[in-house]
Amino acid sequence: MSNPRRTVVRNDFNKETFIFTVTDDPEVARFDVILDKGGCGGGNALVHVHPLAEERFVMTSGRVKIVIDGQEHLIGPGEEAIVPKGKPHCFVNGWDDTTTFTVEFRPAQEHLLFFANFARVTAESAKGNPDFLLIAAGLHRFKDHIYLDRRR
Repeated sequence: MSNPRRTVVRNDFNKETFIFTVTDDPEVARFDVILDKGGCGGGNALVHVHPLAEERFVMTSGRVKIVIDGQEHLIGPGEEAIVPKGKPHCFVNGWDDTTTFTVEFRPAQEHLLFFANFARVTAESAKGNPDFLLIAAGLHRFKDHIYLDRRR
């Protein structure tokens, strides 16, 4: 049995690590997330929307607080939460230690490419080197994948 290819991207700004593993399922974009204490997702816990894809969180360890359309959900090991497509949401580490979970997007679209690029650009911005043109171009390129919720 061969080892799948893995790419690890650290986003210090959000205290999160993405672990991307190549899979054979073209219908699902799947990756693991590690949130450190105080960590959050979605651009420092900004409320955002995936207009065409459902997002599923499957917990491994710790707790994550997910706010979906204004309602808070706290999930722990062995539990899962589903964010329906088009619903505004955000998430943060829900306890005082490391939290790990798997995220899945259906349909896959190009979510793996988006998150890999987003994590790298955010990491560079946190070092004091924000490339606003690159950030804007990336968000525009993936506008059918994610956008910030303007109502909040």
